[in-house]
Amino acid sequence: MTSSFDSLLPAALNHLLDQETWARAKLMPHAGKVAQFDVGPVTVRLRVATDGLLTVAPADAAVAVTIRIRAADLPLVAQDRNRAFSFVKIEGDADFANTISQISQSLRWEVADDLSRLVGDIAARRIVDAASATAGTIRTSHRKFMENVAEYFLEENPMLIRPQAVSDFTADVTRLRDDVERLAKRIERLGRPV
Repeated sequence: MTSSFDSLLPAALNHLLDQETWARAKLMPHAGKVAQFDVGPVTVRLRVATDGLLTVAPADAAVAVTIRIRAADLPLVAQDRNRAFSFVKIEGDADFANTISQISQSLRWEVADDLSRLVGDIAARRIVDAASATAGTIRTSHRKFMENVAEYFLEENPMLIRPQAVSDFTADVTRLRDDVERLAKRIERLGRPV
């Protein structure tokens, strides 16, 4: 029995693949192959159908490629899809894994196209533009907030130290230690009988 996530994921991916014939064409030579995605506690197994779409693979199906992603790396993967495969471990069919990588980097969900079917073209474009502007405002506000917090802890209520200040302090301590050692040797020489 498959979970609802197991059936929703291929449906969502197939929706994107339906809009991109080039991506299905890239997957067709891999028909019948199974890709297993291990993301922390979740494992998803997808089989490529002859038409380039995806189906849930049975538990006993042989896996051609396994792609492992640490759950902690998911935000980094989501942030930069072009570097997503640098955060994963791949075992198995390299050609199949390369195809998956190329498709994952290029496949895009055109939200406005899907929304336009529900609310019309103009409303869909405005909703997407408003959502993008809101997301940008949130990112900018978050960045400014973090900069203000860092400045407060560095300048107003010094609980943090800038890396350059640590480096300067370390250099000063090293210089002082060397000076003390030289002074101790001079004192030792002066105390010896001639």
